[in-house]
Amino acid sequence: MFMIRKPTRQIRARGTKPSAPPSLRPIIWIGSSRADLSALTREAKISFGFRLYELQQGRTPRDMKPLPQFGAGVYELRESFDRNAYRVVYVVNLTRALYVLHAFMKKSKSGISLPKPDAELIALRLRRARELDREK
Repeated sequence: MFMIRKPTRQIRARGTKPSAPPSLRPIIWIGSSRADLSALTREAKISFGFRLYELQQGRTPRDMKPLPQFGAGVYELRESFDRNAYRVVYVVNLTRALYVLHAFMKKSKSGISLPKPDAELIALRLRRARELDREK
């Protein structure tokens, strides 16, 4: 009886280099967005972290929604756990990086609309992200 064994290490041709990991687009956190994301539940942090990593790789994550009231390129990631809704708002169409503008637990009683204080904060941070993107 013969057994086929899988190689324990990858063999490459002499003189070649191992393949480099894909280059990731940098993330710039605007305002307190990083701390706000850290304050969310463990499940929300894991989900958003994975989807932000997908964005860094240039892939399209699941359950993203455009926010046209802020202009082209502004999106939100949505997640629900234990009857709570969580959101992360980011900008992808700026050249230097992926800008995370806001992370929060949605508490709106008015249905699907974005709460006014959160919308104002996102608009303010979007202006700051655009300023940072223009700087060299």
